[in-house]
Amino acid sequence: MGLKGSRLPDARVLLLGLDGSGKSTLLYKLKYDERFQTAPTVGFNVEMIDAKQNRKKITVTVWDVGGQKKMREHWKSFYQDTAGLLFVVDCSDKGRLEEAKHELEHTLKNEHLQGLPVVVLANKQDVGGALTATEITERFNLRKTCNNRDWFVQPCSATSGAGLEDGFRRMVHLVKTTDDANIKETVKYLRAKSMKHGKK
Repeated sequence: MGLKGSRLPDARVLLLGLDGSGKSTLLYKLKYDERFQTAPTVGFNVEMIDAKQNRKKITVTVWDVGGQKKMREHWKSFYQDTAGLLFVVDCSDKGRLEEAKHELEHTLKNEHLQGLPVVVLANKQDVGGALTATEITERFNLRKTCNNRDWFVQPCSATSGAGLEDGFRRMVHLVKTTDDANIKETVKYLRAKSMKHGKK
C-alpha cells in the first residue's frame, strides 16, 4: 500500500540473447509499436514500460544488453536486483542454437538469478523453417535447466509484433515487484531470527 504520490512498485527485467537475435527490435516494437532499424547494441538500452499485475499498476524497467561475445562477459554486471529474465532466441538461425543454449545455461547458473522467472522469446517465427516453441523447449532441455524456477516459452516475431505482448504479460505475471521482494525478505529475516531464538 503506497502513500499517495509515491512511485509505482517496479521490477527490473533483463533482456538477453545472442547478437542478432532481435532483442532491440523486439523492445522498441513492444514499447512504441513501431519497427526501428536497429544497429548492434554496444552497451545497453533501457526502457520503462507500464504494466498491470493483478490489477495493480507497476513499472517494468527492461535492460536490453548487447549480445556480442565481448559484451556477454559484462552481462553479470546487470544481474543484481533483477526480478526476471527475458531471453531471446533467433529460431531461424539453426547454426547458433547451441551457442544460445550454452549462454542461457551459463546465465542461469549465476547466484543472483537463482529461482528467478525466465521467459524464452522464440523469435523470428515469421521466417520459414524457424523452430517452434516446442522444439526450442526440447532443444534447450528447458524442463531440466529451469526445474527450480517458473519458466515459459513464447513464440513471437519482433518485426510483426506477434506474441510479444503475450510474452511480456507472462513475465509481468511472474516477477516479484520491489514491494513484494522487500516483504519476502523481511519475512525470511524474521523467520530466521525466530528459529534462532527458538533453538536457545
